[in-house]
Amino acid sequence: MPTGHLRPPGNRPTARCHARPACDTVGRVIEVDQLTKRYGGVMAVNGLTFTVRPGHVTGFLGPNGAGKSTTMRMILGLNRPTSGSATIDGRPFARHRAGLRHAGALLDAGDVHGGRSATAHLSALARGNGLPRRRVSEVLEEVGLEGVARRRVGGFSLGMRQRLGIAAALLGDAPVLLFDEPVNGLDPEGVRWVRGLFRRLAGEGRTVLVSSHLMSEMEHTADRLIVIGRGELIADETVAEFAARGTGAGVTVRTPDPAELAAVLTPAGGHIRQDDGGALTVTGLSAARIGELAYERRILLYELAPRAASLEQAFMELTADRAEHRSAVPGGDPR
Repeated sequence: MPTGHLRPPGNRPTARCHARPACDTVGRVIEVDQLTKRYGGVMAVNGLTFTVRPGHVTGFLGPNGAGKSTTMRMILGLNRPTSGSATIDGRPFARHRAGLRHAGALLDAGDVHGGRSATAHLSALARGNGLPRRRVSEVLEEVGLEGVARRRVGGFSLGMRQRLGIAAALLGDAPVLLFDEPVNGLDPEGVRWVRGLFRRLAGEGRTVLVSSHLMSEMEHTADRLIVIGRGELIADETVAEFAARGTGAGVTVRTPDPAELAAVLTPAGGHIRQDDGGALTVTGLSAARIGELAYERRILLYELAPRAASLEQAFMELTADRAEHRSAVPGGDPR
């Protein structure tokens, strides 16, 4: 759909602290404690515990069916847990009056009445949460939709609906923000803008939780990761720490004396694999330490190259047995 009336949002700042007592309370946390949700015989979320703290963009990852959306809905009080708890600032979200002042969220960009204009949709949310009307125009400008503010949402493209959903999340200038698959339908400019927006919001001391299935986006956007599979916690750590758990990380080494080098590196804590071309992949030792040990034993090296870990590879490896559905590759091996 043509978007000629859209103006790129760029880096325009969102006007903040309008008629809400939240500017001095930025820093609220999301706490999930033994959260469990069962639908009949299906366990969607199973004893999940984690904390999302302010000042970071926290990525929320998991295979399809892992329980991410269900967990976010329970955090926002839209689904009732079977057991356990999910709180924002120490209380269930439903107990916060004027909820958009405490937490803003984008869960489903399509959940908007198609006959309303963007302005009408946001104005209704503002009235229901006691927010000043000027916030509507401010967030529409922030997301680049001011040029189509009077158009019916039913004629919006998916990317425009995503921007409107982000505007709704920003409306209350809340200290806690949750986004479920926020880059779906966005063009490259929009993806880059969203990436910068999330980092700026976290830099202001807000708590930002972003669910996405795009590993490349998480590598560029998130500081920390919460990874779940089949409703259970797999990891709660930094992006670098999680990626390093994959087998793709290591140091590539080429030498005319691989056996001699292996005999030196293994006692020092190195783990070595040799490929068909003769190159060694060494884990457990830094490139600098490998070079030092080779120099001490006068072992010639043709190549010594650290290889960065791949977040996607680590994710695929660590969630392989937690995926709800697996595709088959030629030969019949599931991936």
